[in-house]
Parts: sequence; structure tokens; C-alpha cells
Amino acid sequence: VFLPFTSLHFVEAHLPDTSISSNDSLRRERMRPQIALFGDSITEQSFRSGGWGAALADTYTRKADIVNRGYSGYNTRWALFLLHQLFPFDSTKPPVAATIFFGANDAALLGRTSERQHVPIEEYKENLRKVVHHLKECSPTMLVVLITPPPVDEVGRRDYAQSVYGEKAMELPERTNEVTGLYAKQCVELAKEMGLCSIDLWSKMQETGGWQKKFLSDGLHLTPEGNAVVHEEVVKVFNQLWLSAAEMPDDFPSHSEIDGKNPEKAFQQLCI
Repeated sequence: VFLPFTSLHFVEAHLPDTSISSNDSLRRERMRPQIALFGDSITEQSFRSGGWGAALADTYTRKADIVNRGYSGYNTRWALFLLHQLFPFDSTKPPVAATIFFGANDAALLGRTSERQHVPIEEYKENLRKVVHHLKECSPTMLVVLITPPPVDEVGRRDYAQSVYGEKAMELPERTNEVTGLYAKQCVELAKEMGLCSIDLWSKMQETGGWQKKFLSDGLHLTPEGNAVVHEEVVKVFNQLWLSAAEMPDDFPSHSEIDGKNPEKAFQQLCI
């Protein structure tokens, strides 16, 4: 059972002068919690330079381990096949929080180049529900945040397709902003139904003028500025709840607290 960070306490631990026992190593594993990012390519690419996942890892340095579970091209139907492998029920250390960031591929249109990824909107919502139920069964206290797909720049998608496929590219984009918005709405509605937090990225990004080129690199995936929006919104949600990095303890003492002549003293109290 995961305890809120306000419940963390310190216990006396007598360590050898220069070594850490296997039991203490296991204790250290328990100390730093995991935050899982589960999604499609927008999550998979989030650890690239300027990515929102990398920025999140920086925000939670020495506080929590950010685990990337992004799968390029995946929709919610395919994501269901991964749940038992990624989030097993018998895990002794399930994530304390998870973001669920799908929908960009589910919203692909039938009769277009990406129709293989299409998932009907009703099924999309129910698939998200199944993901949430699975995560909550892994850990009832897990903080689950739903993120809607970002908006789609249809001109950008068409231009990108032409740059890749040339004359073989279809005139009509394989995704539209209007349809993606319907999927985003279902994501937000599900979060309300289940009492979860959600980030309406589809609406948020369109509040900024020129969002098409400012936030999207190819009409769908994120620019550094787009990644910054996701990072900001995720941190905002975590801060509003109990997962503020500023309120979480570091996993081990700061170097400034270590006495060069008597280093073991700094490690006699371990956070558990």
C-alpha cells in the first residue's frame, strides 16, 4: 500500500562503514516511487530532447522515477493487450501515478491511409475505462490522469504526407481536427464519470493563436513548445493533488550533508 508522502518517516539504520546490505538495497528501491507514462508515439517520443517526459524526469529528479511506456502507432484497442505485461497485478511496486495518453490514432478516419488504426469512438471510451480499471486494480491509490489527444493541423498532416509519400499521398488528411475533438470530449467525459483528473490538451492548445505550427511539428506530433504545454499541465495536476515534487523527499542525503571525515553518519537515517 502506498502512503502519501506526508506519511513518510525516518528510521535508524546501522550500516557498515562502506557497504549497503541487500535489505537496505531493497529499501532504497521502495524509496523512490514510479510515475508511468502510458500512451502512443506522443508518449514514446516524450523522452527526446525537449520532450515532456524528459522534462518531467527533470522535475522529479531524486523524487520519482519517470517510466516511459509509450508505443508509437498504438490505439486503445491494442493497448489493452499490454496491460498485464506492463502493469501486472502481482507487482510489489506498482506506479504511484500514471498518465493515459491515447486517442490520436483511435481518431484516424476510415477510408484514409491510417484506417488500420481507427477505433470507433464508443469503443475508445470503453477501452480507456478498461485501462483505468486495470490500473486501479493494480493499486487503488494510484493517481490516474487522462490526457486527450492534441488538436490536428490538417494542412500540416497533408503537407507531411506529401513530403513522405510524394504523389502517392492522398489529397484528404487521414485525421481531422473536428473528429479528434469528439474523441477528446469522450476522454474528458470519462474522467468526470470516474472521478479522475483529465487534461484537455485538444482545447488547451487551441487557446493559443497559431497553435498549428507552434505546437505541432507535422500536424500531429509535438514541437518543443507543444511538449512544454503537456509538461506544464501534467505538473499542474500533480501539484494540485498529493504528488508535488517540491513536497517529496530526496532519496538520499544531499552531498552538502555528508561529512567527508565521517560519511556514514549521513546515512544512518534512511527514508522509507
